[in-house]
Order: sequence, then C-alpha cells, then structure tokens
Amino acid sequence: MGELKEKTIKGVIWSAVERFSVQGIDFVVGIIIARLLLPSDYGLIGMLAIFMSISQVFIDGGFSSALIQYKDRSEADYSTVFFINFAISILVYGILYILAPYIADFYHQPVLTSITRVYTLILVINSLVAVNRTRLTIQLNFKMLSRVSFMVSCVAGGLGIFLAYSGYGVWSLVYMAISSSILNVLLLLYFTRWVPLPFFSIESFHRLFKYGSKLLVASLIGNVYSNLYNLVIGKKFSTINLGYYTRADGLAGFAGLNISNILQRVAFPVLSELQDNDEVLLAAYRKYIKLSAFIIFPLIFGLFGVAKPLLLCILTEKWSGSILLLQILCFAYLWDAVIRINLNLLYVKGRSDLVLRLEIIKKMVAVTILFASIPFGLVGICLGRVLYSFIAFYMNTYYTNKLLGYGFFTQIKELIPSLFISFLVALEGLILSHVIERSFVAILLAFIVCPLTYIACSKILKMEQYQEIKSILRMRIN
Repeated sequence: MGELKEKTIKGVIWSAVERFSVQGIDFVVGIIIARLLLPSDYGLIGMLAIFMSISQVFIDGGFSSALIQYKDRSEADYSTVFFINFAISILVYGILYILAPYIADFYHQPVLTSITRVYTLILVINSLVAVNRTRLTIQLNFKMLSRVSFMVSCVAGGLGIFLAYSGYGVWSLVYMAISSSILNVLLLLYFTRWVPLPFFSIESFHRLFKYGSKLLVASLIGNVYSNLYNLVIGKKFSTINLGYYTRADGLAGFAGLNISNILQRVAFPVLSELQDNDEVLLAAYRKYIKLSAFIIFPLIFGLFGVAKPLLLCILTEKWSGSILLLQILCFAYLWDAVIRINLNLLYVKGRSDLVLRLEIIKKMVAVTILFASIPFGLVGICLGRVLYSFIAFYMNTYYTNKLLGYGFFTQIKELIPSLFISFLVALEGLILSHVIERSFVAILLAFIVCPLTYIACSKILKMEQYQEIKSILRMRIN
C-alpha cells in the first residue's frame, strides 16, 4: 500500500506539472493571441468543436480505457488498438473532408470549408501516438508526458503568436493546432521508442471491445452534449457571441478541469489496482473526492470573485461580454472533479454498463434543460449548465452508494467545510473587485489575501486534506 501511495503522489505531482506548466503556457499564449484576434475568430474554431470531439470519441472507441482497466494487457493488445485508432482516424477524416462544405453552409460561414479540411488533420496525426500516451499513463510516467507537453506548448505557442501578429487571423489558431500535433507525435515517438507489432489480433479486439464499446457510446453521448452548446449558440446567435461563450467557458474550466483531469488520470490506474479490495478501494476513493474538492472549490469561488478585473486586465474591454458568462460558468465546473471521480469508480469496477445507463439518463435531462434555456439567451443557457452539473453529481452517486455505500448526502456532508471556506474566498474577491478600481491591483491583492485566508481557515478547522498536503510537501522537501 505504501508503494502504491508513493506512485500516486509521484503521478499526481508530475501530472500536475504537465497540466499546469503546459496550461500555464497555453494560458499566456491564449491571452496574447486573444488580444491580437477577434472574438469571431475563436467563434469559427468553436463551431468545429462538436465535430472534432465526436470524431475523437469514435477514434478511441473506449479502447484506451479498456487497456488501463485490464491488468493482463499484452503487446498484441497495444498493437491492435493502434491499428484500430489509425484506421478509424483515416475514415473519419475522409468523412469530414466530404462534409466540410455542408458544415460551412449550416453555419453560413464559407471559410469553414477550408478550415475544416485542414484543422481536422489533427485527428489523424494524434492517432499515431494515442497508444504511446496510454502506455505512459498505465506506467504513471507523467514525468515524460510533462516534458513532451511542455516542449510542444512552447514551440507551437510561439508559432501561434507569430502568425496572429503577422495577420493570419483564424488561421493562426489552425496552424498552431496542427504544429502542436505534429511535434507531439515526433517527441513521443522519440522518447517512448514504442512502435506497434505488425499484426492485428481479433481476439484482443473482441476482449477490449466488450468493455470499451459501452464506454464509446457513453463518451459519445457526453461529448455530443458538451459540444451541443457550441452548435446551438453558433446557429442561434452570432460568431461573436460564440466567441464570448467559448472564452468564458475556457477560463471557467481552466482550474477545475485541469485538476479534475490530473486526479482522474492518476486515480483510474491506481484505483484499478485496488478493484478487488472494497475496503481499501473506498478509503482511497474518499481521499480522492475530498482532496479534489479541497483544491478545486477555492479556485472556482476565487475566480468567480475576481472575474471582472481579471478578464478586463488580461483580455481588454473588447471581451467584456464574457464577464457574466464566466462568473456563472464557474459553478458549472464546481462539481466536475467529484462527478468524474464518482464515475471513475464504475470504470474501476468494470461496470461500463452502468456508465452507459447513467449517461443516457443524464443527457436526456441535460438536453431538456438546454433547449428550455435557449429563450433566456446566453445567460439562461449558462445557468442551465449550472443546474445540470448538480443533477449529474446527484445521479452519479446513486451507483457509488450501491457499490460502496458512499452516496450523495455522505459526500455533501464531507465537502461542506471546503465549500464554506471557499465561500469566504469568493466574498473577499468580490469585495476587492468592487472597492479597488484598478483591475491589476485588485487581482494582485486577491491573489495574496484569498489563499492566505483559505490556508488559515483550513489550519484553524484542522482539515484532513490540509494536513495531508502539508505532510506530502514536507516529505518531498526532505
């Protein structure tokens, strides 16, 4: 158990290094490019999000998750998944190439024809190293992933800034994404030195597909829903409004999504090792839930508090239409990590059938909320997302309660201390934002005062998560 804990700590640390070093660079690059481009440029890329996301789900087919979940995976399994991913990526790209003019007609944006045909090449390029990334995840080798991702972000980000400054407009975003994918393939192949065996195993395909097929359908449903917003807003409103929405959504999800992804990608392979021992599994699972909330809640509430000065300072007045949307969407991501980790438990126990059942029911509720909120404009749509996130949290805990006796009310009770202290952080941020006129000064003070308040309150309340993080940091330093 001690060895597993050490692997988990290292996995979380290096996964965090990868995520936040890369996302930090991407964040800075995004700010610079957003100041050079128009909201409508981001809106055009946002219109393709649903096609890219759905295509990626088909290409993966749940096979990556199947490789992680199974303990007796072989080289034949890895090679089989590689050829499946690559073949489907070629097929999907061909379909999107043909559909490009129809996508452009749907949005009434002729330029989308050429953008679609170039931008979707990413799908084929990324499929070449999908298995390489899965192997590193299984090994919890996030150190190597962090090195690759950091180099890719620096080079591709620099190219994107140069192109945006040179007047390439929306194409600077397209070429930046393409260069990022190409460089990622080259570096992963160089560092991992893994290439597939020259054969395809029907036996491996059937074994992995039995588990992965249900996750494929579940992921497909989830991705259609999450990208349905871009589709609806792009069709019902304008490219500028879609630009405001995608920028607000990106900022709102920056902290929450990254941390939840870090914990999820580490939790899945780690908890999979414990799948046969319910008592130990529950203890580890509860720790992940409480730790994720302890870290994410103050970041979400803090962003809500300083949203206005932060957005005006980094993106200028032309993005002011994103401020209210950003504040609302913060709470759409509040429960994201908890939702994912709850769902992770079903993956770990091999219950992909329950994952699929949940996704069907949840997304029926979600789509109903989405279309009911359209008459209320962008604000109504964002509020609908907040409502759905809480419903999704409640529904995911139904099966975790059945499997391990860890349900909704128990989880809420354990998360109340983190919620309470995070509320104080949000209050401080709002006060500073309204009292201090200069945006930069307000942000600077908030970045000092809010974390100190959270740490002090955590220490006074003797929160378990605070003590855990403190002991880990001490151990790492020593």
